[in-house]
Amino acid sequence: MDTLFDPDSDHGRVYRSLIGLPRASPGELAARAGLSEAAVRAALEELAADDAVVTVDPQSRAWDALPPAQVVGAMLERDAARRANLRQAGAELERLYRFARRDAGHYGALEVVEGADRVLAAVRQLQRSARHEVRVIDMPPYSGTPDYYPDQEALQRERMAAGVVYRVIYHGTAFDDPIAGPNLARMIEAGEQARTLDDPPMKLAIGDRESAVVTLDADDHCGVVALVIRPSSLFRALSNVFDGLWRLAVPMSTAGIGTGIDARDRQILTLMAGGATDDAIARRLGLGRRTVVRRVSALLARLGATTRFQAGVQAARRGWL
Repeated sequence: MDTLFDPDSDHGRVYRSLIGLPRASPGELAARAGLSEAAVRAALEELAADDAVVTVDPQSRAWDALPPAQVVGAMLERDAARRANLRQAGAELERLYRFARRDAGHYGALEVVEGADRVLAAVRQLQRSARHEVRVIDMPPYSGTPDYYPDQEALQRERMAAGVVYRVIYHGTAFDDPIAGPNLARMIEAGEQARTLDDPPMKLAIGDRESAVVTLDADDHCGVVALVIRPSSLFRALSNVFDGLWRLAVPMSTAGIGTGIDARDRQILTLMAGGATDDAIARRLGLGRRTVVRRVSALLARLGATTRFQAGVQAARRGWL
């Protein structure tokens, strides 16, 4: 849990309070951490799910913290496992790279589709077939006729209304793109879960656990080629790659799009990006701590960030720093 040791996060406040106040109730922790009891209970449940705290007396609803060294060790083990999975996914992706340069008939789970119209049709079919989730990595160059984007938006709204979840990773410059920017803003407002990554490795769409479409530039001529992949080790590799990148990507929000920030918020963001705590920011700028906490919370919401690091990344991408 990235925020466990952040003294300005709810998780960090609750965990630190529990370190200094063993066998405490949510009410006692709320008073010590300066949070509502509901926020404390929510943080405790999430901390317990990450094996950082435990209940020690169900009748009195008392909680205690697990030793920090043990918690850090478990976090490092999970991170090592995640990195190992990414390395394995990378190896499988290398296999995809090699297969894509052979005759598709040598690998039954792979179909090669050529031409922009056929590629877009394959992506639309993937979305229509999905019943649970569509995962997408979207990056330039953006192709398609002027009618494509309204048609895609209508299809996505239809599928989301049917209960299909869309998770999309956009290139870091997507908000500034005259083609992709307006479309992604409307989709986020409609319920799409979106994140951004500086330099995604490929253009990819995955429908449920059934099919994936990787879009590539044609090597021997102008145009695009799509690789349609059915359930296989390659498909699992692509799924793992997406999930790994999703964890690394920064959440996006439409709040504050197209608007700037005032000089004081820019100062606060600059200090946040440098690792300053709320208390340090308050002292540096001559503000009350509550004022800083309130403005930091508002900035996080505008940037669609859950951590101060993510806020710094998003602010830099929007030219706020």
